[in-house]
Amino acid sequence: NCAKVVEDIVKLERKIFPKHESLASFFENELKKKNSGLLYLQVDGELAGYVMYSLPSSLYASITKLAVKEQWRRQGHGEALLKAAIEKCRKRKVSRIMLHVDPLRTPALNLYKKHGFQVDCLVEGYYSSDRNAYRMYLDFDSS
Repeated sequence: NCAKVVEDIVKLERKIFPKHESLASFFENELKKKNSGLLYLQVDGELAGYVMYSLPSSLYASITKLAVKEQWRRQGHGEALLKAAIEKCRKRKVSRIMLHVDPLRTPALNLYKKHGFQVDCLVEGYYSSDRNAYRMYLDFDSS
């Protein structure tokens, strides 16, 4: 079942993200990294979406991918995945979660803002020479 899930995620990666942004070609290598995590959601036995995160240091985490299949969007699946990833990172006692998002992906931007992420800055040429990204962060109370 694990191999099938990975295969479905790679297919979704290729469909949703431009080739230079897709992890499809080295997805399995990403999964083998010690401080990375993957959560996925199935609906009726079919992959609906996934979120990948990494914990590059004890201080912060990074959400590297969040994707939901088109037919499953706007049904709370992306939000459920995001909440689960935030919780996994929070349990590791990081003080900040960071991510990058295309400013033109309004639904994604709104989802992150709804969960307390704030825009840190605009990173010009992040995705490609003509596509920028907002770097966003969510800080946890140190109490």
